[in-house]
Amino acid sequence: MAGAERERRKMPLLPALPLATLIGRELRAGGSERPALRYGHAGFAKRGEDYFLVKPDCLRVPGDPSTAFSVFAVFDGHNGVSAAVFSKEHLLEHVMSALPPDIGSREDWLQALPRALVAGFVKADIDFQRKGEVSGTTATLVVVDGFTVTVASVGDSRCILDTQGGELQLLTVDHRLEENVEERERVTASGGEVGRLNLFGGQEVGPLRCWPGGLCLSRSIGDMDVGEYIVPVPHVKQVKLSSVGGRLIMASDGIWDALSNEAAAKSCRGLPAELAAKLVVKKVAQFSWKVWRQVCLYWFRGGVI
Repeated sequence: MAGAERERRKMPLLPALPLATLIGRELRAGGSERPALRYGHAGFAKRGEDYFLVKPDCLRVPGDPSTAFSVFAVFDGHNGVSAAVFSKEHLLEHVMSALPPDIGSREDWLQALPRALVAGFVKADIDFQRKGEVSGTTATLVVVDGFTVTVASVGDSRCILDTQGGELQLLTVDHRLEENVEERERVTASGGEVGRLNLFGGQEVGPLRCWPGGLCLSRSIGDMDVGEYIVPVPHVKQVKLSSVGGRLIMASDGIWDALSNEAAAKSCRGLPAELAAKLVVKKVAQFSWKVWRQVCLYWFRGGVI
């Protein structure tokens, strides 16, 4: 055994393959790309500015079940609900319209999807700002096509991936100026000002914000009153799951302010999706009964991890 271990260590590491190559190999080999999917969602409040979108039965080609994919999204509005409601109703439409009309294969569709997500977010922001309303929203949108997961997000509504081995992967970037150094540098390089709220006497309080406007996020949809420094361009990440699948946990910031990624994932393991979502919200409610947030959890394959 010791000799075999030494030989294994001498073997050179193979270079990581591009995602498109992995997808293409599996499709050509006739592998299964249609896992079972289960989902659940829960919220805790009578009113709020959070909305979620659940569309598990989308078709890339109308009438062709082999082109099925699923979409899930969380929107955390601020300064009113208009931007969150608009995004829930129109963001996916803008993403789909940004795809080239002549896409044929599933492989081509998956390759074009990240760019279409960026274009769709930007178009949704432009259309909403034409309404002249000042509200804004975070947006985290997930497209599940077989074992390929594509995530686009602005703001701080996080999405994590929990695999069967217990390994967690963050699929989004929190666009909070308080914590994201790269975003602070981007805003200031563009001419914006980043600072805390000043009270009388010069005392600074609260999180870092972008001025003018005072928004603590650096990316969102809407927020026409905060100037050009807050942009709708999303962070996009595409991952290919193994055949054992995994679990996605999506939530707006109130969940993550109360629970770490590890605590949220641990709370869900071994439970059906709907029950797990309710348990996460219950844990946050125990942390602060005033919290209003949405949680969505999605399973791949039959059964739970």
